[in-house]
Amino acid sequence: MSSENADAASGRDQRVWDVVVVGAGPAGASAAYAAAVTGRRVLLLEKAQLPRYKTCGGGIIGPSRDALPPGFELPLKDRVHAVTFSMNGRLARTRRSRRMLFGLVNRPEFDAALVEHAEKAGAVLRTGATVVRVEQHGPAVPDRRTAAVVLAGGETVLARAVVGADGSASRIGAHVGVKMDQVDLGLEAEIPVPATVAEDWAGRVLIDWGPMPGSYGWVFPKGDVLTVGVISARGEGAATKRYLEDFIARLGLAGFEPAVSSGHLTRCRSDDSPLSRGRVLVCGDAAGMLEPWTREGISFALRSGRLAGEWAVRVAEAGDAVDARRQALNYAFAVKAGLGVEMGVGRRMLSVFERRPGILHATITGFRPAWKAFSDITRGATTLAGLVRTHGLARRALEAMDRSRPVPAAQNGAAEAADGADTDTDTDGGPDGTGGMRVAS
Repeated sequence: MSSENADAASGRDQRVWDVVVVGAGPAGASAAYAAAVTGRRVLLLEKAQLPRYKTCGGGIIGPSRDALPPGFELPLKDRVHAVTFSMNGRLARTRRSRRMLFGLVNRPEFDAALVEHAEKAGAVLRTGATVVRVEQHGPAVPDRRTAAVVLAGGETVLARAVVGADGSASRIGAHVGVKMDQVDLGLEAEIPVPATVAEDWAGRVLIDWGPMPGSYGWVFPKGDVLTVGVISARGEGAATKRYLEDFIARLGLAGFEPAVSSGHLTRCRSDDSPLSRGRVLVCGDAAGMLEPWTREGISFALRSGRLAGEWAVRVAEAGDAVDARRQALNYAFAVKAGLGVEMGVGRRMLSVFERRPGILHATITGFRPAWKAFSDITRGATTLAGLVRTHGLARRALEAMDRSRPVPAAQNGAAEAADGADTDTDTDGGPDGTGGMRVAS
């Protein structure tokens, strides 16, 4: 970092930044890149030292890949060609694809690479900077075109626009007034395994529909480490922990010591939750942006972060409060028109999954069009919302399940049993390949 940039990042330069981004995860790094690539002065604040661990499966699906900056090479640890689905350890069936479904990354490496891309675009990174609040009025704010970002210790950083990307417990989100209507608890273990075990999992993930409504578990292979996790609604902490322990034991992994064990709350925004306040925008986890059914957040972070960075530039250029408000509303419209629609369908899918997990399991493992839809979504050929919008069968099936009442447990079990309890395989067509994804060696 040059002496000029070092002075600017440390706060000795009291000029006003065009855009200050709080949080250097995928959402913040994407926002910083999108703003910096336009030539604006961008400061990226991160409270931790990078790289840092993040509780996350690390699955990179098609929409995530498509939202990456140009020239970005994914540091993939594995390429997934097969998925095993099970119901709390039973009824396991495997579906395979000749083409790669999605890739797996370690979040410390992935996040650091995104930040490096933002820096190459001109953003200035400052780590060890804890933001305590944002002020848009008062003595710290020199004029109505400026917002003040206050750091621990009292230092103030001035900006024409602020992007909050500081995670699910966001201080910037609290300033904006973000409201959440779904909170879930994810527990995860990073388990080093011998080469013989790693070989059994290479190229294949496991998705296990769990014992609590809306819960599921996963195994993601990353070389000599397996990422094993579970997620369920907050308030079921003891049951969720027990599910993870049972899950690991069933997999035959209880004898291996985890390198990391962690937990994390995911929060999903309510439909009417704001995305801005004055010259401050929020994105990613700070805005409660994630897919409600799977709780997949990386693609939502990358896409909302990019939009936030682009619109923050317009907010920064706004000459008065009215124009800033107009640009912020345009940002909210762009998010809701795309990601918001996807979240709406995801909420419907979660509701169906909570009531009828056996039917969904039987459908995705025994009905070829459903497996093809899953494959298309993971590769980025479509989205869940796009599938429902353009395919009449998918739309009618979801509407029928929306209207249906919960089936009795015995009836649900019968539906599962009818699907068969033996492990099965299937493949889809198409040449082997990465679907155009650039992969780092």
